[in-house]
Amino acid sequence: MKKFFIQTLGCKVNQYESDGIALDLEKKGLQKSDTSSEADVFIINTCAVTSKASMQSRQAIRKIIRDNPHAKVLVTGCHAQTDPEQIKSIDKVDQIVCNTDKTKIAGHIFNIYEKHDDPLIFKPADHSTKNLFHSFDDTVKGQMTRAYLKIQDGCNAFCTYCIVPYARGSSVSMPQKEVFEHLYNLNQDGFKEVILTGIHTGMYGLDLNPKSSLLDLLKKMNDQRPVHRIRLSSIEPGEINDGIIELATSGNIICDHFHIPLQSGDDQILKKMKRPYTAGLFEDVVHKIHEKLPNAAIGVDTLIGFPTETQEQFENTYKLIEKLPISYLHVFPFSARKGTPAWHFKPKVDSQIIKERCAMMRQLGNTKRQTFIQSNLNKTLEGLVQNTPDSQTGKVKAVTSNYLTVSLDKNQDSKGKILDLIPEQFDGSMVISGKILD
Repeated sequence: MKKFFIQTLGCKVNQYESDGIALDLEKKGLQKSDTSSEADVFIINTCAVTSKASMQSRQAIRKIIRDNPHAKVLVTGCHAQTDPEQIKSIDKVDQIVCNTDKTKIAGHIFNIYEKHDDPLIFKPADHSTKNLFHSFDDTVKGQMTRAYLKIQDGCNAFCTYCIVPYARGSSVSMPQKEVFEHLYNLNQDGFKEVILTGIHTGMYGLDLNPKSSLLDLLKKMNDQRPVHRIRLSSIEPGEINDGIIELATSGNIICDHFHIPLQSGDDQILKKMKRPYTAGLFEDVVHKIHEKLPNAAIGVDTLIGFPTETQEQFENTYKLIEKLPISYLHVFPFSARKGTPAWHFKPKVDSQIIKERCAMMRQLGNTKRQTFIQSNLNKTLEGLVQNTPDSQTGKVKAVTSNYLTVSLDKNQDSKGKILDLIPEQFDGSMVISGKILD
């Protein structure tokens, strides 16, 4: 039996797709290997979100080939989509598969071994025609306690720093009937939480006929309850409306957790980024969530050191985050991406200044995280007990609806269950200890 190994770089969408590829390969009779040393076939699912990510993707490909010179190597993902010539220049890459053909990868590999067909294939993205949503035939379950479901792909925004629309094409949505089929299948297999993910999830449904919306989909989920709870992945500030916030209140299906990409708290920088909102709109959305859901987690992405960003403009971002009830921060240093308008923007911010600003933001993020944890201590929260123990404590751990990970003194029988718990204390390393209510 041939064995395969998948290396995934980048986002949750890539991870979902890698899990789908693995499922298809196992159906074809191949065996998944947990280590690269035993595999006959390698799939590298690349990322292109930054120049560094593209470089790391190429490094991963070369290392796989160097360590396994006789194996078959297939490359897919966003770097393969945006820079196929760079991938082709790497000796001993057997196949290059575009993003829209990821659902066909198992067939390609099957053909290599059964039909001795070994083509180097690639189909560039065609933005001139309407894209279709490409689904795996079977429901993707993955290896986690909480399942991902990709309901949307592609992006129409073309922010000036972002390569993703060139790699993923225009926004496309999974039909609602298919979404619910997958959710019911996941529920049947014991999953209590499903994370809805996509490249631009808030655009869900706008390409369907008849048109729909993310809110419409979530309302139907709330009515039908195909799984116990739904968590939203990243959602743009201008796409969080009163209806979506209401569906995260007690008794409804959406987790009280919003992850919102801010990028910058300065309006001029936002305009140069081509982000369709102002700092004021972002502030209003955060306050609206917090007023309705005072215990909700509100996570924020920031992109620091965008070309022309002055110290004052950086401080606008810092002060905005500082005064808002934010729960945690993801801080990214700006990295110029060739092929995007921002590649040419000047003046560039010195790399050392970017590093210092990022350090300040991360420290602020730590402070915000501690404040949020403190505000949740000794409160009753709903937690999903994970299948794997906490890496630091070895104890059973649970993820709460509002995105806290709590270590618990509880036996292994609680795995995969939804339980009420109380976070009681946490230490300097952010490990939260708690107890499950009887």
